Amino acid sequence: MPYVVETSVGLDRLFLSILSAAFVEEKLEGGDTRTVLNLPPALAPIKAAIFPLVKKDGLPELAEKIMNDLKFDHNIIYDEKDTVGKRYRRQDAIGTPFCITVDHQSLEDQTVTIRNRDTMQQDRVKISELLNILNEKVSLKSLLSTL
Repeated sequence: MPYVVETSVGLDRLFLSILSAAFVEEKLEGGDTRTVLNLPPALAPIKAAIFPLVKKDGLPELAEKIMNDLKFDHNIIYDEKDTVGKRYRRQDAIGTPFCITVDHQSLEDQTVTIRNRDTMQQDRVKISELLNILNEKVSLKSLLSTL
């Protein structure tokens, strides 16, 4: 019986195994499918995306201010193209673990909606707490505690 013993372990194989294990297509309630790259948040290249709900009424300015506050600690992107649902799907496909939406309520009470990629759960949080939340959720310590 022929067999192969391959003792080579390299970065390419490790990366490919993590990437292929993280790629998932989920069925949603409406019958749609959602493509998700379920990278652990600590390994995701982009930690969060910031979306203004609309491109007017001061929302883009507040979203950019939030991005400027967070971008020195984490890799953050800003997106205002298309509907929020399409923006969520785009970020799900590239593995962004958190999406932060700035809406009209954000201007009134300084809170934003943060959406978790894996659970699709949305929570209102204070803008001042965003950095601490991201630090906690995307740290390597949180990844090691799940192992």
